Amino acid sequence: MRKLRTILIVLLVLFTLAGAGIAVFNFLVPKSGGLLIETGPASTVYINGEEVGRTPYTSLRKAGEITLRLIPDSFGQPLSPFEEKINLVSGVETVVRRYFGDSAEKTEGEILSFEKLPTKSETGIIVVSEPEGAQVVIDTLSKGTSPYSATSLESGVHTLKLSVNGYKDRSVELNLIKGFKLVAYVKLAKLDIQENKVEEVVKPVTQKLVKILSTPTGFLRVRSEASSSAKEVGQVKPGGEFGYLGESEGGDWYKINFDEDLEGWVTGQYSEIIEKTATESALIVN
Repeated sequence: MRKLRTILIVLLVLFTLAGAGIAVFNFLVPKSGGLLIETGPASTVYINGEEVGRTPYTSLRKAGEITLRLIPDSFGQPLSPFEEKINLVSGVETVVRRYFGDSAEKTEGEILSFEKLPTKSETGIIVVSEPEGAQVVIDTLSKGTSPYSATSLESGVHTLKLSVNGYKDRSVELNLIKGFKLVAYVKLAKLDIQENKVEEVVKPVTQKLVKILSTPTGFLRVRSEASSSAKEVGQVKPGGEFGYLGESEGGDWYKINFDEDLEGWVTGQYSEIIEKTATESALIVN
């Protein structure tokens, strides 16, 4: 009986020492934070100046601030590298996505990081965009424009969509965790907007005219109707050319406009229809 009692005491002491050792270890060795990096195209990953691998890249690292640098593979035209200071938080995964365009303006992606909240039951979110003023939609509900912050969202998976004129829309899946505030920094890619070019195009235009021929009197009377007995409304001289407005049923009288847009009829005996080609300018927007 005494022997059994001694064994139990020894075991209790061992368990106590083991628990104390684990507690000391956890106190002295900080917990790790997760890091996930995705890029397009594939990139070389540097952390604190040290090359650590290629994307897609995942690792568990000591919590705290790191300097992340991504050197994208380039085929032809070099792509600008990405560098940013990022704070890794123990117990959660920080996500970095970067999709490189042929310029910084056409590059898109996001950094999803976390900050601890004083209360473990709270859930927070901050959305920052580049450019600012993007329309924020979470789970199909409009939330205003960026920058945006809230503490009313439930923990779990949500869909964030950002949009702004002149930039490509971007959707991001978010996982909100109780006790943490998610900070989403989202960069939008600028769209190629072609400027409309205005070109002047000259087109040939055929115009029908009535030309006055030689007359015994040196002029030709213009009548109010297609008849020699109709009222005279004006006179035109041989060689003159006037706009054609029509002709009589027999084709022996022509209607013209003359003398500051006055209209009248002249006999076909001393006039003829001619056609002239003129040029007309038109503006075409491409």
